[in-house]
Amino acid sequence: MPTIREMTIADHAAVMDVLRQTTGVRLREADSPAAIQRYLERNPGLSFVAEESGQPVGCIMSGHDGRRGYLQHLAVLPAFRRRGIGQALVGRCIERLANFGILKSHIDVLIDNEPAATFWSKLGWEMRTDIRRFSFISSGGDNV
Repeated sequence: MPTIREMTIADHAAVMDVLRQTTGVRLREADSPAAIQRYLERNPGLSFVAEESGQPVGCIMSGHDGRRGYLQHLAVLPAFRRRGIGQALVGRCIERLANFGILKSHIDVLIDNEPAATFWSKLGWEMRTDIRRFSFISSGGDNV
C-alpha cells in the first residue's frame, strides 16, 4: 500500500498530472496553484496524496463549512486502482473531518461518470435525488 500524507502546495503540479490522467475529472480555474493554495490554507490537514516510491499515484481534497464536509478530486492512477488506495484516501478525509465534528460529507460526481458512481455506492455513500446543485462563476468563465 502506498504512503498517504497530507497534500501541500508543492504537490500541485504532480496532483494536476494525476487528475489529468483520470477520466471523469474536470479541471478549471479553481484548480490553479493560487486557488489550491487558498483551499489548503483554509482546510489544513484535510487533503492527501498517496505516494509509491516517492511518486504521487492518488489524491483527494476535502474541506468543510463548519457543518458539512466536501470531498473533491479523488483520483488514483489506473495502474494503481483496485488496491484500496481510493478507499484509504476517503477514509483519511472522513477521519480528519470527524475530528472537527463534521459527520456528514458530500461528493459531486459528474452525471456520466459511472465508474465513480459505482465506487461511491460501494463505499456506502448514497446518491441524492432530492436536491439540485446550482453553480455560478462570477468571472464569466464556462460553467461546465
